[in-house]
Amino acid sequence: MFRANMRVYVLLLLVFFLPARSISVLAAELSQPAIEPLVAKKPSLPAGPPLHETIDRLIQSQTADYTQLASPLSDDAEFLRRIYLDLTGRIPTIEQTRAFLNDQRPDKRVVLVDQLLNSAEYARFVSQRLDVMLMQRMNKKYIDVGAWEEYLRSSVAENKPLDQLVREILAADGSDKAHQAEARFYLARSGEVDELTRDISRIFLGADLTCAQCHDHPEVEDWKQDHYYGISAFLVRSFVFTDKKKKQTIFAEKAEGEVKFESVFEVRDKTSKGPETTLPAVFEGKKIPEPAFKKGEEYKVKPAKDVRPIPKYSRRAQLGDAITKENRRFARTMANRLWAMLLGRGIVHPLDADHSDNPPSHPELLDVLTDQLLTHDYDLKWYLREIVLSETYQRSSANELFQDKSAKDLSDAQFTHALLKPLNPEQYAWAVMEATGLAEVHRNSLNKKLSEATLRKNLLGYERQFVSLFGGVPGETVKEFEATADQILYLSNDQRIQVILPARTGNLADRLMKIPVDQSAQLSEELYLSVLTRHPLQAETEEVTGLLSGKTGKDRAEIITDLVWALLMSSEFRFNH
Repeated sequence: MFRANMRVYVLLLLVFFLPARSISVLAAELSQPAIEPLVAKKPSLPAGPPLHETIDRLIQSQTADYTQLASPLSDDAEFLRRIYLDLTGRIPTIEQTRAFLNDQRPDKRVVLVDQLLNSAEYARFVSQRLDVMLMQRMNKKYIDVGAWEEYLRSSVAENKPLDQLVREILAADGSDKAHQAEARFYLARSGEVDELTRDISRIFLGADLTCAQCHDHPEVEDWKQDHYYGISAFLVRSFVFTDKKKKQTIFAEKAEGEVKFESVFEVRDKTSKGPETTLPAVFEGKKIPEPAFKKGEEYKVKPAKDVRPIPKYSRRAQLGDAITKENRRFARTMANRLWAMLLGRGIVHPLDADHSDNPPSHPELLDVLTDQLLTHDYDLKWYLREIVLSETYQRSSANELFQDKSAKDLSDAQFTHALLKPLNPEQYAWAVMEATGLAEVHRNSLNKKLSEATLRKNLLGYERQFVSLFGGVPGETVKEFEATADQILYLSNDQRIQVILPARTGNLADRLMKIPVDQSAQLSEELYLSVLTRHPLQAETEEVTGLLSGKTGKDRAEIITDLVWALLMSSEFRFNH
C-alpha cells in the first residue's frame, strides 16, 4: 500500500505485531530524533502549596538523583497532544494546534487545561472512562445503554461528587423509571452475587477477592474469606425480578437470607463447627446489624406470585454508605485509579492489588492524594486538574538518558518520564477522524446551531467499529496492549478506513493537494501538525520532498494518501506519550 517507501511501511506494520512486553522498545524509539519531541472522616489539612506542587515534591523525594534522571518537561506540542487525548479523548485540530504553539502567554497550559475541563468533550470522554471502569464494556442487558451513558455524562458535566455517583449506582434497583439507568451496574451482571461481590471489591476497594471466595486468599495475607462474604452479605437477598405487567426488570430484594461459608481447606468432622455466617461488613469495618421484626411483619409488600417483594429493611441500601463513607479504602482506590488514568500506572499497581505485600511506590503521596480527595468532597474536576498541572504529568516521554544503564534500569513506578499509553478505542477512533479531517468535514457540514453531540452521533459508527475491534472481550479488563491480526487488517484494508484517506472536500488529503507543488515544506508541516500534532523535523521534510518530487496529478494524490496512512500507522500516533 505504501509503495513510495516500502521500508518505512514494513517497519510501521511490524509495530502493530509487537507484544505488550516489547513496549519498552517503543520507549527507546520515542527517544530517537525521528519523533522527538513530541471513607473515613474528612481530614483537616493545613494550608499549604497546591496539590500539584506537593505531587512533584513527593515524587522527586522518593528517587535519589531524580532531577538528574528525569526527563525534561514536555515541549508544547507533546503536552498539547497528551492533554487533549487525556481530557477530551481526541487530538487537537490543526487550528487548535497552531493557536497553542503560537501562544506566547506563560500561563497558556493552565488556560488550556481549564478550557478543556469545562468543555462538553471532557464530560463525554471522562464519562466513557468511568463507564469502562464500572462496566468493562458489557453488552446490553435489561437497561438501555444509551440512558446509562447519558446518566454518566450528565453526572460528569455537573461535576457530581464521585462518592455520590457511586452511592446512587449502588442504591439503584431500577424500580423508578426516572432512575432506571443507574441499575445497570447490577442488572448487566444479572444480579449474580459472586460476580457483583468480586467487581465491587475490585473496582471500589482495590482488592481482587476472587481467590478469597473458597478460603482465605492463598497469596495475600491481608485478604480473608470473611472479607469476601462480608460484602456478599449486602447482596445475598437480592435477585432479578421482571414485572410482567409493567414490562420492567428490577433488582428486587427479600427480607431473609444469609451467607454461609467455610474454607475448602477445613476438614469436616464431628468437632467442626460447620459453615460460618456473617453480617454485612466492608473489610475490617463494623458489621452492620439489622432491626428485628416479628414473624410475618418483615415486609412492606409481601412476596407473592408476580409481585415484587419490598422488605421493611434493605441490606443492600446500606452498601453505598458502607463503601464510600465508612472506610478509607474507597477514597484511596479512587485516588489511585484516577492517577493511573492520567499517568499510565497506579501508585499501587496493579490497581486491584492494594495490600501490604504490594506497597505503594509512593506511600506518602497516596496518603496525601486520598486526604485531598476526601477534603475536596470527591471533586473529580479539581482532582484531575491538579494532577495534569504537575510537572510529573507534564514530563516528556523521551528520556535523553535511555542509552545510560542507570536510566534504562529506572522503574516506571518512579515516574521519571511520561509512560507510553496505547490509545484506548475511543481515543484511537477520534484521533483518526481528527487527523484525516473526517471530523472537520462533518463539522463544516453541520448547521451552526447543531451541537458537538450531533457531530458525535453522526460519527458514532466509526467509534463503535474501533471499540468492537480494540475494546477486548466484554466483561473482561484489558491489562496489556497487543495488536491482533484483525486489527491490522482493519487498519490496512477495511473500506471504512480507506475511504477517509483520499482527498475529499475539506479533509486533510484535500488540503495537502491544494498546496502548490513547489511548497513541499508547507505540505510537510500541514501533514505533521494535522496527524502528529508537531512540526516535522528537517529530515522528515526532506523525505516528504523527495517522495513528491516530480509527482503530479494521480501519482501525487496517491503518494499523499500513502503519507497520511503511514503516519496514522506509526507507533507515535498509536500511543499517547
